[in-house]
Amino acid sequence: MELLGKSREELRTFCVELGEPAYRGEQIYRSFYAEKNFDLASISNLPAAFRQKLVARATITLPSVKHRYHSQDGSVRYLFGLRAGPDEHGRARKPASVEAVFMPSENRQTICISTQAGCAVDCQFCMTAQLGLIRNLTPGEILAQVLLPLSEHKETLTPQTNVVLMGQGEPLLNYDSVMAAMQILLDQSGMGLAAKHVTLSTSGIVPGIEKLAKESRRPKLAISLNASSDAQRDVLMPINKKYPLNKLLASCRNFPRGSREYITFEYVLLGGVNDTAEDARRVARLMADLGRVKVNLIPWNPGSLPYREPTEQGIETFHKILLERGIPAFTRYSRGRDVMAACGQLSLKEVSENPFAVLA
Repeated sequence: MELLGKSREELRTFCVELGEPAYRGEQIYRSFYAEKNFDLASISNLPAAFRQKLVARATITLPSVKHRYHSQDGSVRYLFGLRAGPDEHGRARKPASVEAVFMPSENRQTICISTQAGCAVDCQFCMTAQLGLIRNLTPGEILAQVLLPLSEHKETLTPQTNVVLMGQGEPLLNYDSVMAAMQILLDQSGMGLAAKHVTLSTSGIVPGIEKLAKESRRPKLAISLNASSDAQRDVLMPINKKYPLNKLLASCRNFPRGSREYITFEYVLLGGVNDTAEDARRVARLMADLGRVKVNLIPWNPGSLPYREPTEQGIETFHKILLERGIPAFTRYSRGRDVMAACGQLSLKEVSENPFAVLA
């Protein structure tokens, strides 16, 4: 049995099935997620005979680190190899590769993780879309993208860890596995992250947003907007044809928020495409009756797609218009651009180790 990604209750049940007290499951759970010890034979508070039984009957499958790409800004893009094997229904699971990005800063570290290998949503400005969907990730494969970088950087970690589900894939199209991972990530007896430090970004899967709204323990919600009208969004994000702006914004309007909680709208600025002053005015109108929201403006990061970066003047004008209309707005410059680790760049691409390499 694969243990990584199993909940506390699942581990308790497994231990009882092996003839052990249920609390042994709690000990295994804490060893994995709080202590980051994945060696069954070395969990010292378990009896030696039980450890031998575990080694014989259970597995811990961690991704392999195929490569680490180190950015000049301190970020690290991890290229993980995921193993093949049977899924929970006994069906064959494809081997795959997936990416995560570790971004240290003075007061926190942020880890951007993937929820699918590849992506089926086909956003036209995102390089991950070129991969198509390879497969969904398991809860263990999702959690490992946080556990492994934290373990590697344990000597330099700050007290605050942020996790953003903004890597490869659409989280709400792998809902069950994502939420199983989130319950462990947000469990104070598990990995112990605060919900306010975990953000799930979606392209706008309305049924998933409505389902997420009913969860008692959930990450913050971010919407990848990237357009100011349905006509524009239909082209840039074909998922909009299924879930147009009126339905998407209605689901956001009804989304419950805590007293200090905002829904974040992410807006990738594409030079000459969606970055005009009129676009900014339309975005402000879309936000007007949604309650507590904020807009993150993200200048497009270069790659092999036929778009261009916005001008600094265009960014400033867009930002200013939102602020003048009472919409909290922030311009976010992505990290890790030199190693293809920035927003929209994740595509399993190999890059030069030359620190002075320039993106095409």
